Amino acid sequence: MRCHHQAIVVVTLLVVTMASVVQLAPAVRRPTTAPALYVFGDSILDVGNNNHLPGAGVPRANTPYYGVDFPGGARPTGRWSNGYSVADLIAQAMGFERSPPAYLSLTPRSSRLVVRGLGGVNYASGGAGILDSTFAGRNIPLSKQVRNFGTTRAQMIASLGSTAANDVLSQSLFLIAIGTNDMAAFAITQQQQSDVAAFYGSLISNYSAAITELYGMGARKFGVINVGQIGCAPLQRAQSPTGACADGMNALAAGFNDALRSLLGRLGSDQQRLQGLAYSLGDLYGLMQAIIADPRAAGLSNVDAACCGGGRLGAQSGCQPNSTLCADRRSYLFWDYGHPTQRGAELVATAFYDGPVRFTLPVNLKQLMLS
Repeated sequence: MRCHHQAIVVVTLLVVTMASVVQLAPAVRRPTTAPALYVFGDSILDVGNNNHLPGAGVPRANTPYYGVDFPGGARPTGRWSNGYSVADLIAQAMGFERSPPAYLSLTPRSSRLVVRGLGGVNYASGGAGILDSTFAGRNIPLSKQVRNFGTTRAQMIASLGSTAANDVLSQSLFLIAIGTNDMAAFAITQQQQSDVAAFYGSLISNYSAAITELYGMGARKFGVINVGQIGCAPLQRAQSPTGACADGMNALAAGFNDALRSLLGRLGSDQQRLQGLAYSLGDLYGLMQAIIADPRAAGLSNVDAACCGGGRLGAQSGCQPNSTLCADRRSYLFWDYGHPTQRGAELVATAFYDGPVRFTLPVNLKQLMLS
């Protein structure tokens, strides 16, 4: 692979739903379905945590053209998008203005305001993995994100009291989208096929530990997004002479998704040990299959190239101030070598929040929050 971003931040797939899926309702400032949103994951959900991490090797979306369409200033905000992210759009569907603030952006004063005013916190980090070893030292892995939430919870208890804090947490949405970077790191090491089962086992063990730990700290409602067809992102397509998807990468993601679905089923049915745990699993992989089969049905004209970038399919260099920028960003699925445009994020959020049953299991996010 020739893109220098490959070993720093990995493809995070987005997909769009079909034209029959309704648009998101306009954002409102008062939440209607939950008191708070707590966000964990990688760059599809990161809203600026990586901007506060030290080190030259940390992936950051803090230069133009990132944020070129972001409301109120057209500036880079740490979101891997031209505008709003998936986290923002799901938050808006819930009734918030946008994603809660990045955890590392909080000062002692603003942290107190967040705790007292609720709304939640975003802990996601570009390049993060389920495994601590995934691009270690360049991101905040899932286990550390969960520990950071523990700090927030302690502040909530100190401010609100244990009973009130736990009541808030039990009604809040815990949104998780992670795993893509683990797949890419595994592929880079070119491990043998015989290692795949052990790899999945490590991922599922860590994922289970994270959900169980969050449950122990008061979480009850989990919105989980699986890994999309990572082999069909521009970065992967650019490696093929014909621009075809990388079937091996897609197969790696599909196998993990099967294991993740089984894990959530087991956790959700273990009501003796995890009483009250409920979840919604968003099928990002299935959405990608649908849009590749019929791109025009989603109202998009380009689903294989990056809107902002350089080289073949715009994927051989990152989105930079001197990059080539597409003219119609609303018609592109991918913003850069593997992240959604704002339009793509809108459609993804719509599909998982209140979309068709074929893309969520056992319920969509709205139904989860109203249960």
